[in-house]
Amino acid sequence: MAEDMAELETPPAEPKRNEELDLAPTRNNDDQPQQKDETPKSPQTQEVAKSPSPLPRWPLVLVGFLVAIFAVAVLYIIFRPRPDVWTDDAYVMVHYATIAPRISGQVATVPVDDNYVVKTGQVLATLDPRDNETAVASAEAAVARDRSQFDEISANVSRQPSIIEEQQAAVASARASLAFAQADARRYGNLATTGAGTMREHQQADSTLQQRQASLDSAEASLDAARQQLDVLKAQRSAAEAAVRADEAQLEQAKLNLSYTQIRAPIDGMVGERSVQVGNYVGPGTTLMTVVPLDEVYIESNYREVALLHVRSGQPVTIHLDAYDIDLKGTVDSVPPASGVAFAPIAPNNATGNFTKIVQRLPVKIVVTPGQPLAKLLRMGLSVETTIHTGLEDVVDEQRRSSDRVTGH
Repeated sequence: MAEDMAELETPPAEPKRNEELDLAPTRNNDDQPQQKDETPKSPQTQEVAKSPSPLPRWPLVLVGFLVAIFAVAVLYIIFRPRPDVWTDDAYVMVHYATIAPRISGQVATVPVDDNYVVKTGQVLATLDPRDNETAVASAEAAVARDRSQFDEISANVSRQPSIIEEQQAAVASARASLAFAQADARRYGNLATTGAGTMREHQQADSTLQQRQASLDSAEASLDAARQQLDVLKAQRSAAEAAVRADEAQLEQAKLNLSYTQIRAPIDGMVGERSVQVGNYVGPGTTLMTVVPLDEVYIESNYREVALLHVRSGQPVTIHLDAYDIDLKGTVDSVPPASGVAFAPIAPNNATGNFTKIVQRLPVKIVVTPGQPLAKLLRMGLSVETTIHTGLEDVVDEQRRSSDRVTGH
């Protein structure tokens, strides 16, 4: 037992190789030869080193399968027929009214300001009316003057027929006197020839005959003058009547100019771009402000021409308003008759040697469906995104079928 305890307490002896290594002199690395590891390896270790374990192949197959599915999905998304047509090249538009005076004048008052909501007929600005009030008074005086002249000439025309009748009576009396003088002259001539009468009586009868003839000629001349005077009076009355009408037209124009001093709103809407101030002198056509009818806004969406195959009037549209991040409903109103570049001031000329085809865009008009409270947030010029739900309706085939029904082919 004591021997066993002694063996346990005795430390194990270190290998002799370590002692030899510690006692061996240090040599230069260059002079020391390279030693190969001659430690013997087991047969199992050699077999594992010669044949490494192969990687599993099923992950590679799975990755390839997923890549193929993704590629097919991408190609399908790119080339599949799309029932919806989308664009972000769309803006809120409206036909607004430009407010401008119709006459010249100095601005007296401007009772509205920017962003005011106005109604039809509401006064937006007034001009100094004093000059126009004076013009109205002058036109009224001219009408009164010419109307009095017209009344006077009309009275003369009414009296002239009685003067003509009086002259006709004078002609008849003169003819009767002439006939009596002729008979008296013949009688006294016969008496003078037979000697029963005196020569003096014969001469006096001839003189009376000549007087009666002159009286008849004078009466007939007066009758002709009276008849001609009637024509003159009628012409004067027509001229006076025309003068009265001209004066009345000037009076009406003066009253219109006076009413134009009050510049009123032609439509319901909101005031914008007000540039007029009290005291400004403005002329016809000078822009004072604009009135925008917010209830009549519409969307102008510029779609590429290749996207219009299935677009037609009446199709539903989803309108996304970027400013408020909301969606509204709309309807395709119409497709324009030409592209935007066709109405450009300088049309492009492609009749040259070099040509680059550019896909054109057509401004499709979209109206907002009424009855949407959020539609009041629309303002002219805002950017929107529109999506037309076409349902893949082929407009070309529909037009062809309509043409066949009309022509019978």
